Order: sequence, then structure tokens, then C-alpha cells
Amino acid sequence: MKRNRIAGRNSFIGCSIQLFSDEDLEMIHDATLEVLEYTGLYVQSEEAVEIYDGGGCTVDRENSIVKIPAHIVEDAISSSPKKVFLAGRDPKHDIVLENGRVNFCPFGEGVMVIDPFTGEYRQSTKKDKGDVARLVDALDQYDMLENTVAPRDVHPELESLHNYEVTVANTTKHVPQPCHDKRSAELLIEMAAAVAGGKEKLKDRPIVSGCTCPQSPLTISEGCADPIIAYARANLPQNILSMALAGATSPVTLAGTLVTHNAEVLGGIVLAQLARRGAPVMYGSSTSMIDLKLTTASVGCPELGLISAAVAKLAQMYLLPSYVAGT
Repeated sequence: MKRNRIAGRNSFIGCSIQLFSDEDLEMIHDATLEVLEYTGLYVQSEEAVEIYDGGGCTVDRENSIVKIPAHIVEDAISSSPKKVFLAGRDPKHDIVLENGRVNFCPFGEGVMVIDPFTGEYRQSTKKDKGDVARLVDALDQYDMLENTVAPRDVHPELESLHNYEVTVANTTKHVPQPCHDKRSAELLIEMAAAVAGGKEKLKDRPIVSGCTCPQSPLTISEGCADPIIAYARANLPQNILSMALAGATSPVTLAGTLVTHNAEVLGGIVLAQLARRGAPVMYGSSTSMIDLKLTTASVGCPELGLISAAVAKLAQMYLLPSYVAGT
């Protein structure tokens, strides 16, 4: 099992920088609780609405609005594991996400590539994805393999299944695999169980994890909610990751965006904990801002760095493993 060096300890040896005070984070948290309890989330999955309702949330079925009282949010945070085990197909690549340890993986998802042999700029393929998996498998600097390029030569509705097939065949590291509907989540779990040697062995050694994205602002679609439920019930790790854009799908102020981002992620964590108390979750973020001149996502901008730093601090405050997009 691999455990990387500890980073981010609260030490004053040498130089340091404190971007956010404890009071700053508490204000974001308090505002989030207010949004969840009085504004609520737009939930598009009937099964998820039933689970929220059964867990004590206030449900407006006519408008598909779920309002989550503060004590339910706090309880979900408390019941989420503070460490998450991500198994590799080879045990030497097992990792533990826990306080103070930083791990790295590639991120995506690219839809075009420059062919390394011909120099042609073209659509990415399933073969490209397998090639990248073999490359990442050989690089010690990467601890697991995220989605890198999209296999644009397969049917879109089967993309997540093709992704997992070609990735798990070409790497022995842990493979997070996003999916966008209930059936795909169920099939992915079956595929991973076949690789692991059965569902019980998969529970002991989770070689796959889920990744779902609430839609900003304040929406949990059916394609987000149903996989959350499936992975929680299977007791497999999953990353609940918002991809808000300040000034477009969330408030233009970074503090306002952090509030809605936090509400979306915590709303997903509540759903996971209501589906199965103690289900392993990660607090995710790929939130950035929009370039108002070009109307495109601005990745690598200073604002993304500030948002990512704040999200990581929020996750630390909640004692949850975080998964944050880099610049």
C-alpha cells in the first residue's frame, strides 16, 4: 500500500500563507446550510426524492425541490468515513486518502489529440485511451488513473463501459470511472466485480470508484443521483464533484460560488449517506470561473486556484478526503 508524504500540516516552521481564516470557512458553511434548508436542491430522480423524503428532508414533489435541514447535513458529514481506501488491481498501487496526504492523477476529458506518430490533430479513440492508461501505469508520479481522453469511436451511451474496459486492461492502478445513468453504474460495478473476483472481494478491495457531478446551479439530475445511490449501496468509494462556473452557472463572486458549490456537493453526500450510512465519499471540485469575453471556462486562472484552495480547506474542516482539479 502506498502512502504519500504528509502535506498541509498546520506548522509555522519557515514561511507559510493562510488564505482563509476559520471564520471565513464557518461563514461559507453557515450560508450553505441556509441554502440547503430554505432554497433547496432541484432533484430530478424519483428514487432520490424518495430517499431524501424518507431521511427527514422536506420534499416539494410538484416542483421536485428537496430542502435539507441543517441537522441532516451535519449528520451526513459525521457519518462519512474520514479515510477512503482506493485499491489498485496490483496491491502495490493501493492508496489511502486521509488527512494531510496528497496524491496525483491525470485529469480530462480530452476530445481531440495530436497523434504521437503522424502529428495529425484528430478525434480521440478507445485505443488512445488504452495507450494513455499504459503510460500512466508506468509513471510513478501518478497514483491512480482518471479519465483522460474520450473514446469518440464508440456509442456515447456505452462510453463509460468502454472506458472502464480499456482502462482496467491497461493499468494496475486504481480506476475512478464516471457514469451518467443507473444502468451504467450497475454494469460498471458488475464489470469491476468480475475483475476483482466477485462482489465480496470488490467490497474488500475497491478497484473502482464512482464520480458524479451535480449540475450548477443547485441541481442533482437523474444521471447524477442514481449512480450516487448505486455506488453507496454497493459500499464503493465515490467522488461527488461540482463543476460550477463563477459568473455563469454560479454567482460571480467567489464566495457566492463556494456557497452553491458546497451546497451541491453536500447535497450529494447527504444522498449517499441516506442510501447507505457510512458509504465512502470524496469531496470533489472542478469549479472555476467563466471568461466573460470569450464565454468559455477559464481553467488555470488565479480564481480557480483560490476556489480549489478554499474547497480543500472546506473538506479538511469536514474531515473528508478531497479531490480537487489542478491548474
